[in-house]
Amino acid sequence: MNARASLPLVAIVGRPNVGKSTLFNRVVGDSRAAIVEDRARTTRDRIYGEGEWNGRRFLVVDTGGLEAAPGDAIEEKVQEQARLAIAEADAIVLVVDATTGLTPADAEAAELLRRASAPVFVAVNKADNARRELDAAEFWALGWEQTWPVSASHGRGVADLLDEVVLALPPETEAEQARRAREAATDREADFIADELAAGLEPDEVDVAEDAAPGPVTIALVGRPNVGKSSLLNALLGEERAIVSAIPGTTRDAIDTRLAFGQGEVVLVDTAGIRRRGKVAAGTGAERYSTLRALRAIDRADVTVLVVDAVEGLTAQDAHVAGYTVDAGKGLVVAVNKWDLVEDKTDRTFDQYVGWIRRDAPFLDFAPVVSISAKTGQRVERVLEMAVDVWGERRKRIGTGELNRVLADATARQAPPAVKSRRPKLFYATQAGIEPPTFIFFANDAELVHFSYRRYLENRIRDVLGFHGAPIRLVFRNRGAERPRRGRAGTRSRGRPAAGGPGRAGSARRR
Repeated sequence: MNARASLPLVAIVGRPNVGKSTLFNRVVGDSRAAIVEDRARTTRDRIYGEGEWNGRRFLVVDTGGLEAAPGDAIEEKVQEQARLAIAEADAIVLVVDATTGLTPADAEAAELLRRASAPVFVAVNKADNARRELDAAEFWALGWEQTWPVSASHGRGVADLLDEVVLALPPETEAEQARRAREAATDREADFIADELAAGLEPDEVDVAEDAAPGPVTIALVGRPNVGKSSLLNALLGEERAIVSAIPGTTRDAIDTRLAFGQGEVVLVDTAGIRRRGKVAAGTGAERYSTLRALRAIDRADVTVLVVDAVEGLTAQDAHVAGYTVDAGKGLVVAVNKWDLVEDKTDRTFDQYVGWIRRDAPFLDFAPVVSISAKTGQRVERVLEMAVDVWGERRKRIGTGELNRVLADATARQAPPAVKSRRPKLFYATQAGIEPPTFIFFANDAELVHFSYRRYLENRIRDVLGFHGAPIRLVFRNRGAERPRRGRAGTRSRGRPAAGGPGRAGSARRR
């Protein structure tokens, strides 16, 4: 199994308070993704997001400010995080400040980056007008042949910078190409079935393409430091494959291990702990959590096992990594470890734990929960059984006729609410992809479908059709939108379009 993530990494670095987080938010398209404040040291840890430019996707990491002598233990940890991001990056954007000019701290950061193997792009931020763009020439003294004047807050010059960054990224990996092909196949499938239905066919008559044969199930063990991920791996393998220590952070790299299971095999990935970031200097108490290799392991996994400490319960860090898993469309199992340390257990204790998890993280209500003890081996095999079951649910495909019967029953039970005195009408639905299961709903006005009704439809699908442990995607389109007719060249119009690559899963990651 290739340990490299399917997406390349772009690291945004620089001295404190030059606008790195603002540029990060601009690139990932979310103004609230990173904390932005006119105060140094607001960003305490690496923050990750997904960007896309000129058809190329990439991970973006926002780092704490680079400082040669940070002066306290917490800031020294920030420097370690920033340097790890630099070492892992495929491209580096060094952000400097046009309003303050070249500073000794900029020179120190540049000196550190000269040893980096990835290409470096100097972005002169806060160049909000033509005069400040001219000031960017001063930063040629750092030694790079070109600088890019940008205004992260207004978007000025960012497009030119991203053009060059994307060109410098390594060629697409097979995983990237497969993901792009699967997403294109999902779109083609949705359009093809819409054409079939629009031509007058009944839902039961619509042809459904076959899915590609799957490979081994990849299961990533993730969670905070010292919750027992490596102990669980060793318990599953029956040997000391991973180093186990009471010291948090013992595991640094994502470790892949193949294991025979049932009639096939699974790939287990032990990851570094998702760490809690310190409180920001402004005192807001906001937190960010990160570990680069763990997030990359999630990106290439089929199913994620979130290991939770039974004594401490589900924490904000746990909810964060679970949210990343859901956004990535991966299957999810929650394993409550150290069950042997829970005192005064009764036959209701486990149900209470599940209730607490559902209350604190209601978006995880689809994920199965199991209590285990990696130390004693209690129910550890159940983790693999549930993970493989979830993998199957993530690949499940529902016939168009059956799905539309569920839709008809759901709308009969509860019609879509009116929005601005207009009530949307849902005509039909089809499953357009797997991994994650993706459903397309056709309506007279898709924008009128309220998010609460989308949630209601998701719950009805799960109640009737299952998909336990698998995030599902609901996409709403207007019926009758103009688009080219689909069909294979040289075949009749009902011919199935080409699959476009291995598998037909639509990752449809939210941005």
